[in-house]
Amino acid sequence: MTELCRTLDATRRTITTEVAGEAIGGCPADQILARPLETDAGLLPSFFIIGPPRTGSSWLHEVLRRHTLLPSPSKETRFFDTHFHRGMKWYLAHYQQSGAGRRMGEVAPTYFASALARERMALTVPQAKIVCVFRNPVDRIVSLYRVKRAYGWIPWSFTEAIEHDPELMESGRYASTLKLWRCSFGAENVMAAVYDDLQEDPQSFVDAVVDFIGVQRFVLADWQRGFVHDSDRMTQPRSYYRTRTATIVANWFKARRLDSAVSAFKRSRLRKLVLGGGAPFPKLSPELLVQLQKTFQPEVEELEEMLQRDLSGWKVREENVS
Repeated sequence: MTELCRTLDATRRTITTEVAGEAIGGCPADQILARPLETDAGLLPSFFIIGPPRTGSSWLHEVLRRHTLLPSPSKETRFFDTHFHRGMKWYLAHYQQSGAGRRMGEVAPTYFASALARERMALTVPQAKIVCVFRNPVDRIVSLYRVKRAYGWIPWSFTEAIEHDPELMESGRYASTLKLWRCSFGAENVMAAVYDDLQEDPQSFVDAVVDFIGVQRFVLADWQRGFVHDSDRMTQPRSYYRTRTATIVANWFKARRLDSAVSAFKRSRLRKLVLGGGAPFPKLSPELLVQLQKTFQPEVEELEEMLQRDLSGWKVREENVS
């Protein structure tokens, strides 16, 4: 672990030049990088919930948005992995100024598997609290595939997507990636939660999260206890090219801080013209699911050791092996 952290330190030095010349709160970037950021003063987020994707991040955003200061109207800025070149002014414009006194943070599930996001964050917000949420990797990868297919991000079948979309498998390297985040931010600043706990007891789950990020506890409303997005009811798009075009246009709008227009479209009936309406997703064969379990098993077993927790429900069961 120590050697891994030394390697990350060397990598981080090569990224420092990316933020040269930026200013945050009136301070030049070179001064900011020389000292920890005063995140409690509201200059930048003090916490990030980094996923990986399909681990309850939409639910966490929904329940935290009334008690913290999160980006709006879009839930995810994609700043540290995709839009870093647009600068801090662009990033901070996503935060309304009416959140005085509330912890500033971001729910950003695409950051988990992004080495660039991790290193940029380590340079820019080195004292931030990082929350990871881990889910049965096979269930999660199937859910992530469905979302990507439903929104026109990918055109492939599941087996084709496994081959052509690196994020699907890379974001399932739980233990390996958790080590990297711990090296970058310190183990004491990285929380590793389990999605199973969210399903079993949402109140206890959110209590643990807010305790870690420094937010006062609150009681979940009854409707929030069951409000967890899933992909079971999603279908393939009626027209991949129509859906794909809509997604590209939405990303173009977001990059230009026209998020409100995208949010308005999502709330309108026009949404049905580009999302859903296609064939249901076919069931995956038991053999393929077992193969995926075997692929992820070393990571799951290492995560068990790191968390000191039994995750046998995520591993291959003898009765499933022919």
